Amino acid sequence: MSLKNDKFPSSAAFDAINSALTGSDADRKDAIKQGNAVFAFVLKNAAGETAEWHIDLKNKGEVGKGLGEKPTVTLSLSDADFASLVAGKANAQRLFMSGKLKVKGDVMKATKLDPILKKAQTKAKL
Repeated sequence: MSLKNDKFPSSAAFDAINSALTGSDADRKDAIKQGNAVFAFVLKNAAGETAEWHIDLKNKGEVGKGLGEKPTVTLSLSDADFASLVAGKANAQRLFMSGKLKVKGDVMKATKLDPILKKAQTKAKL
C-alpha cells in the first residue's frame, strides 16, 4: 500500500520512512525506543488542499494515512516545506520560528523526529 498522494509530491517521503522502519526489525525497535510517540502530519499543497499522515513510533513502528491513534504531536506545514525538511534543506526550528511549521501537542517529542527523518533522507528522492 503506497502512502503517496499525487497531489502532495513530498508524500513519497512517507513511503521512504515506512520502508526505513519496516526494513529491519532492529531499526524499527530502535526508532520506537527513540520516538516513543505518534507523530501526525497535516500537509497543505499549493491548491490549498490538506491531507494527513502519521508515523506511529509508540506501538507498531509504521507509517499510515490519517492522524493515527491519539497523536502525541501534530505537525502542520506546507507540502513544499515538508519536502525541504525531509531533504535536509530546511531546519525544523527555523520553520517553527517563522510560523511555517505549527506544532500541537508535545513540542519536545517533535524534536525526536529528526533522526527518523534523516533515515528517510537516504531513501527518499524528492
